[in-house]
Amino acid sequence: MATVTRENIGLLNDKITVTVSKEDYLPTFEKALKQYAKSANIPGFRKGMVPAGMIKKMHGPAVYTEEVLRSIEKGLIDYLDQEKLDIFAQPLPGADNDARNIDMNNPADYSFNFEVGLKPNFELPDLNAANVVRYKINVEPSMIDEEADRLRTRYGKMTEPETVATDEDVLNVRFEESDAEGNVVEGGISKDNSLLVKYFNAAFKPNLMGKKKDDSVVLQLSAAFDEKERDWLVSDLGLDKNDADALNKYFKVTITKTGLVEKRELDEAFFKEVFPNKENITTEEAFREEIKADIQKGLDAQSRNHLHHELYHVLLDNTNIEFPESFLKRWMETGTEQRKTPGQVEEEFPTFKNQLKWTLITDKIVKDNSIEVSPDEIRDHIAQEVLNYFGASGLQGDMSWLGSYVDRLAQDKQQVENTYRRIISQKVFEKAESSFTPAEKEISLDDFRKLQEEHQHHHH
Repeated sequence: MATVTRENIGLLNDKITVTVSKEDYLPTFEKALKQYAKSANIPGFRKGMVPAGMIKKMHGPAVYTEEVLRSIEKGLIDYLDQEKLDIFAQPLPGADNDARNIDMNNPADYSFNFEVGLKPNFELPDLNAANVVRYKINVEPSMIDEEADRLRTRYGKMTEPETVATDEDVLNVRFEESDAEGNVVEGGISKDNSLLVKYFNAAFKPNLMGKKKDDSVVLQLSAAFDEKERDWLVSDLGLDKNDADALNKYFKVTITKTGLVEKRELDEAFFKEVFPNKENITTEEAFREEIKADIQKGLDAQSRNHLHHELYHVLLDNTNIEFPESFLKRWMETGTEQRKTPGQVEEEFPTFKNQLKWTLITDKIVKDNSIEVSPDEIRDHIAQEVLNYFGASGLQGDMSWLGSYVDRLAQDKQQVENTYRRIISQKVFEKAESSFTPAEKEISLDDFRKLQEEHQHHHH
């Protein structure tokens, strides 16, 4: 049995020395050689009849070294398990370990050193002492108006008016690079697109009114569109928005089709189509209340995400944790598959340390509160993500496909691992959230967005 000693060599940094004697490795060495002899195929000898001396000469040194190192490794693993050491990553072999000193012809005691980084004990801060606010974002009447109008358009009927007449007309158009007179440039840009008349700026719109299918206009992007609409159109045409020459190119724009959505009337048939599972929505007032509830649900989710983000920084910034930094830096250099230079380690270490700190905080909350994630929770979460992906259409009709589809996803190890991490992270924040009482404050959506921008700027 291996002999193991341990000594402290720095903050949360210990050296473990594993020593094996001949009695620890020679029996397994001899057994391994016999196995080689039974299976060796050497010309001139029948299988299993190769002399032991020849086997030892051919394979002995390599097998001997392998068995010594295996005994060392077993001694280390047994010690870590017995002492229940909570360590970072994997033990690092000592710089003075040299397998070339292992000599089959001179069996002896062998000692190998390993460094370990010990995980620290620490306490979480009292969240009640932190200045954390839970915001209640108010739903403004204008939000309800906009959503009601969007739904009336979404569920509306598409018509094809003969001529362009309103800002809401939809134009299917073909952009063709041209000169100022509308003569198409050979080999120039050509792209189909679909635009609402209201996307053109106020100065250019009169040029479109009364136009019909196959009519065309000549324009420059810089003159026909304001900045916001121009930027995405420039990108769609493959141009550089910072290139003045590109913005001043002429395009012949030909109308290939005109369309107009006739908005739905605010009647009971429309209400039931939008909210098929809500039997009590029969009036415009009830319809608007349901829209308000949906908007509030989304705003509450934004508020909660902000609260969780605040909690993340409070826990990270106010939890004092010591780290075996010298060990961790050596591990980053040599203990990973992609080795790093000392310069890379110094550059990446602050971010790495923060990630490690958050992992320790999360692990402590999980352990202290016995937080678990069951297979059923993982499956249900995957199913909900599938439904969210397909949207409202996925909630209608024959749903028999869902079970087998989720079954296939649940067999994907990476999918399950990612889902587990999302669920456990959510549970950690919910537990942190339930451990204190934040201040409550009402806020407008505009002010909330400004608050988020300031928060992001502060932490970056």
